[in-house]
Amino acid sequence: MNNNGKGFLLGALIGSAVGAVTALLLAPKPGEDLRRDISKGTKKALDKADEWKDTVQEKTGEYTEKALEVGADLKDKSADLTKKAVDSTTKFTKEVTEKTKDIAQDVTDKTKEVAKDVVDKTKKAKEDLVDKAEDVKEEVIEKADEAQEEIVEKTESAAEKIDDAVNGKAN
Repeated sequence: MNNNGKGFLLGALIGSAVGAVTALLLAPKPGEDLRRDISKGTKKALDKADEWKDTVQEKTGEYTEKALEVGADLKDKSADLTKKAVDSTTKFTKEVTEKTKDIAQDVTDKTKEVAKDVVDKTKKAKEDLVDKAEDVKEEVIEKADEAQEEIVEKTESAAEKIDDAVNGKAN
């Protein structure tokens, strides 16, 4: 029994004894009746104190047992909750890691696709530019040849006119 239970029991015992003795001393009775009444009162007080002692010990045992049971239950529940939290966190971490890997792979694949598309479009643009440059080159050469022929024709025509003019004046 703890100190509070002992103190309560001792206080109750002393209080009962003092109360019984006071009641008997204040009651007007002859000496032998008074001693008998004091003896009975003291015996009753001791019996009552003994009952309370037994009750306190019984209740203390019950509450101690109950406290131990509740403590063990709380300990088990705490361990279960801790395990669930650890398991949940581990599962969540694995899922996040897997999703991160999937996303990284998707980004890598898409980047490769875009890079290939850019390379293909660049090659196509280069080919188109080379073809266009060839077309322009051929067109420029053709126009230059036509212009050269026209210049030659006009030069020959002008030379003939000059010859005719010079020969015509001389005649």
